[in-house]
Amino acid sequence: MQKNHIIESEEKLRKAMLSSDVKVLDELIYDDLIFVNHFGQMLDKEADLEAHRSGVLHFTDIQVLDQKVILLDDTAVTVTRVSLRGTVGNEPIEDEMCYTRVK
Repeated sequence: MQKNHIIESEEKLRKAMLSSDVKVLDELIYDDLIFVNHFGQMLDKEADLEAHRSGVLHFTDIQVLDQKVILLDDTAVTVTRVSLRGTVGNEPIEDEMCYTRVK
C-alpha cells in the first residue's frame, strides 16, 4: 500500500461526494462501513449512499484543510480535516469537520 494511492483514493472520494456520484461512492466505500455523523448516529453504507441518491445530502464545496496518512503494514489510516458547504434536507450546512478512515 502506497501513500500516493491513498491520497488519490481520498481525492476521488471527495469528488464523488461533491457530485453525488453514487456509482463511484459505491465502489470506494467499504461494504461494512460504520459512519458516525455529527449527531452521533451510526449509519451504514446503504444509508450513506441513499442520502446522496435521494438528494437529502448535497455538497457544494469540500476543501481539504489538513490530511495525515499513516501506513501500518497493509492498513492505512487517514485523518482529514475539511471545510464543507451544502445542504442536509432543506437545511444549509457550512462547517469544518474532522474524520478518520481505516483502509
